[in-house]
Amino acid sequence: MSIPPIRPYALPTAAELLPPAVDWRPDPRRCAVLIHDMQRYFVDFLPRGASPTTGLLETIGSLRTAGLPVIFSVQPGGMSRGERGLVHDFWGPGMSTDPAHRSVVAPLTPAAGDHVVTKYRYSAFFRTGLAQLMKDLGRDQLAVCGVFAHIGCLATAMDAFAHDIQPFLLADATADFTRADHLAALHHAARRCAVTMTTGTFLSALGRAPAARPAPPARLSPASGRSAAGGS
Repeated sequence: MSIPPIRPYALPTAAELLPPAVDWRPDPRRCAVLIHDMQRYFVDFLPRGASPTTGLLETIGSLRTAGLPVIFSVQPGGMSRGERGLVHDFWGPGMSTDPAHRSVVAPLTPAAGDHVVTKYRYSAFFRTGLAQLMKDLGRDQLAVCGVFAHIGCLATAMDAFAHDIQPFLLADATADFTRADHLAALHHAARRCAVTMTTGTFLSALGRAPAARPAPPARLSPASGRSAAGGS
């Protein structure tokens, strides 16, 4: 299996989200932000200079201004067959160790004080120490953003739920292979494990005004047309 060509599509809006099944509200004293797998290997498969890429980078950038702990999940690249396990059967060998694959896209490069966990499966909780990091930070809520909504982002939200960490899956700060995949992930999460909301709603609930519109993001390299393997 490979990541298909990702065509431009409009990010989901608040009107398309299911009503919450629970009464969780983001709390700035309890919440952290997880930026999931925003590495060049994956982001390069999104359409350059168009939605959902442009909106994704803008909304994740605004989350970084909210004053919450920021955690990045990244894949290491160059994993052995044993390290990838069954992920290999679906996606092949995955990314290389080349920084052109592994590095987080320039607009979102981790800053001093940010946390980074290295992941080997879909979920950012699986064998990463993320659950312990959340305890160390004194946080029991997690806003999940990044790629891809129906794979790693959804798996991470479900694992957060399993660890009694309230997940918020942010509709316009995630992206996916297609709009249908994106909406399906949001609807499944809303019914089973998370609160889904837009970034603006999330920031407002925290008492943070949405950030001013940032400068245009750094130019992304075009998708190379290679077979993508990784299952972010």
